[in-house]
Parts: sequence; structure tokens; C-alpha cells
Amino acid sequence: MSRTRLRTRALTAAATLMVGAGLFAGLGPLTGGASSHREAPLVAADPQIDLTDLYAFVSADRPDTVTIVSAWIPFQEPGGGPNFYAWAEGVNYDIKIDNDADAKADLTYRWVFYNHYRNGDTFLYNTGPVTALDDPDLNFYQTYDLIRINVDTGRSQTLVDGAIAAPSNVGAASMPGYNANLFDAATVQFGGSANPSYTWVGQSDDPFFLDLRVFDLLYGADLSEVGDDTLAGFNVSAFALQVPKTRLAAGGDATESPIIGMWSTASRRSIRVEGAGAQDFSRKFVQVSRLGMPLVNEVVVPVSVKDYFNSSRPSGDGVYLPKVQDPELPHLLNAVYGTAVPDSDSGTPGIQRADLISVFLTGVEGLNMPANVTASEMLRLNMSIAPCTSACSTLGVIGGDLAGFPNGRRLSDDIIDVSLRVVLGVLLPTHEPIADTIGDGVNANDVAFTATFPYLAYPHSGSDPAPH
Repeated sequence: MSRTRLRTRALTAAATLMVGAGLFAGLGPLTGGASSHREAPLVAADPQIDLTDLYAFVSADRPDTVTIVSAWIPFQEPGGGPNFYAWAEGVNYDIKIDNDADAKADLTYRWVFYNHYRNGDTFLYNTGPVTALDDPDLNFYQTYDLIRINVDTGRSQTLVDGAIAAPSNVGAASMPGYNANLFDAATVQFGGSANPSYTWVGQSDDPFFLDLRVFDLLYGADLSEVGDDTLAGFNVSAFALQVPKTRLAAGGDATESPIIGMWSTASRRSIRVEGAGAQDFSRKFVQVSRLGMPLVNEVVVPVSVKDYFNSSRPSGDGVYLPKVQDPELPHLLNAVYGTAVPDSDSGTPGIQRADLISVFLTGVEGLNMPANVTASEMLRLNMSIAPCTSACSTLGVIGGDLAGFPNGRRLSDDIIDVSLRVVLGVLLPTHEPIADTIGDGVNANDVAFTATFPYLAYPHSGSDPAPH
């Protein structure tokens, strides 16, 4: 199929998917948090396993590779010491890849973390200026192993053993030259020198951007409360992976099988006992957090089953169909702003959205829907579509840029503006004028992303007196 024809089909089909994506942003006033920040009762009380966002894109500077970023532990105030932000021990942090469209993971990349203290007789995170990852003045640090599991064969391979994660950015005095000495230095190469792979783990600026005053009756009930990036100044913890496309595609053939689906999860042992100043973990691992497409658990899944969703697998996603069939956001916008409730399938407003169900669970035909797909929710990426290098649109596919959301998700994609516009029907044959311009007034991240892997922006410093 020619690229022109692919673009035409994708833009047409994406209309329905992006209306579905609009659902995910819109239920926000009834729940709490940005993207998947604090989206379910149990993870809100356990931030170390609170998965905030998943990103996946063909690397612009290495187009034969894919970069996947998974962000965790939301709303990190940079000065939040003395116990700064650490990954949980005893947890499997996973990125799962489905490369044959059967709604089951074929590959798993797993990060496992370990705590280390150099001096237990102090409350300090660092005992002096830290200028390297192995600096003895970094009193608390974490190492990790990265493991690749071929689920189909049952074989696992340790790709990285005992790498040091970049610490929290305590401040300019404690960590002079943080960006180069600690953040950049945390990138680890593996997999040979001919076409290497990379992993990175550390703290970064929260890459998600939006105005969270959506919770105040949809931006103040008159769209007056827009334009403030609520997440500006906050950090997250993240891990990133960059691997050749052949390491992700079925049979290693990224030309024949270019479309992959992915989601990220956290699993911990089912029994955790705390006492005498220690924790003990036992029994089998159980999944406690899950995220693929942005905003799904937060705004599609009702609060009564949010924790269940975090423990579920894509193959069981049919239970959530009624919430997509009749999305709540159009009704909320109708109640607050008097806008019409878009309806693409029948003459009965708001109750016939079979189009959303098909594209939401399968990918977009002609863009990122694999052959013989099993319906399931995950972030899908067509690795054969080249990355955008000029005139890119933060609106992704609906802005004419096929390398963006919902074909994967780039750090710069404006998920909220896309969602608000399409849920009001901007891509349907007829729609109200507000659908062409509505947005939260936040069109870019508060700080610039970096140009090379892991592409995340540097974290805000704990010495900044007013980071937000």
C-alpha cells in the first residue's frame, strides 16, 4: 500500500479511534489525577507501583530502533527529602510486548531493583557533593537488573546486571553537574556494538502536560480555567529502553510483522508483612498496576473496578465495553456547555458507539491494526512508519502526523487537546465549531525534552525554591 493511501485511510479511520481517546480524558472530573496518576484507590496509597504513563515511538535519531519509556511515582516534589524517591524492592516492573496480535505477551522486559546504604548511621541521602553514580558520598543508591523473557519459549536472559540508577536530584550543592554526571551517565549500553541497545533508569521531569483544572466542572464551566500546566515542576521516576525493531517483531522480521502492542505492569508478591522495622514478602507474584493507552483506567473504567483493571490482562478487556459503548464525557460536556452528544452510528445520540469499540480494541485499520487481531486494549505501534523529523504535529494522526498518537505515543504528543477535540466530534462529518479549537491551553511540556536517548527532560532540582 502506498504511503499516500495509508495516510488517507489512517486519517479516516483515526477519527473513530480518536473519539474513543477523547473518552479517556473526559471522565477526569469524576476521578483524580493526570493521565494515570493516582488513578485507582490502591495505587494512590502505594506510589512506588503507581504507573503514570507509557510512551513508545520509532527513535528519530536511530530509526531502526524503538524507544519505550515507562514513568512511575507521580507528583514528586523535587525537595521531598530526606527520603527521596526510590523504586520498590521485591517488585517486577515490566514492559510487555504482544507481537502476534493474540492479546498475550510474547516478550517481557523486566527491571528489578535493589537498595544499598553506605552508612546506616545517618539520615542523609548524600553525605557530600555527588559527582558520579558510584560516588561514595551518595549514601543511598539503587541498582537494577534488566531481564528479557521470551514468554513463548520460556527462556530468559539477563541483559544488564547491577547497573546504577540515577538518584533523585537533591540540589545544586549536593549534586553539582547533575545532568551530565548522573542523569546522562545512567544510560547503559548492552547487546553488542554493531547495533546496540540501551537502558536508562532515573528521575526526570514529568513529561505529561495538561491543565488539571478540568476537575473543576470542566475548566470552570466556562473554559476560563485553562493555560496552567499543573504538572510543571514535578518529577517522576522512569525507565527507558531502546532496542532494534528486530528484537520486538515476531520472528525478528520487522518488515513482515511491523505492528506491536505493549503495556507496562508492576507485580509484587501477594503477601507483604511489615513489623520490627522491616518488610517480608512471600507467596506468588500478582499484578498490581497496568497501563497501555493513556487515561484508560482513570477515565473509562469506573471506580468500583479500577483496582481490578490494574490486576487484569488485555485478553479480558471485553468487560469494559459498556463504558466505551456509551461514553460519559459527551454527556458531561452537554450538561456543562450545552454541546451536542456526538453519535456516529445511529440517530440516537450517545448510545451507539460500536465504531469506538472496534477501533479502541484493535488498532486503526491502515495504520496500526495487525492482521487477525484479538480485541484488547494496549498501546499499538506500527514500526514501519518513519519518525517525523520536520513539521511534526503534537496532535499526532489527527494533525496529519502518522508517527504520533495513537500510533504509539511520543513524549511531545498533546493527549488532552486531541482528546477534547475529537470527543466533540471534530472528525465526524458534522460537528460544532468548538470542536475545532477546544483545548486546555497547555500545548507543550514546561521544559524541553532532550535530543538523545532517553529523550526525557532533566528533573527539576530540589534546591529550586519555587519549582512550580
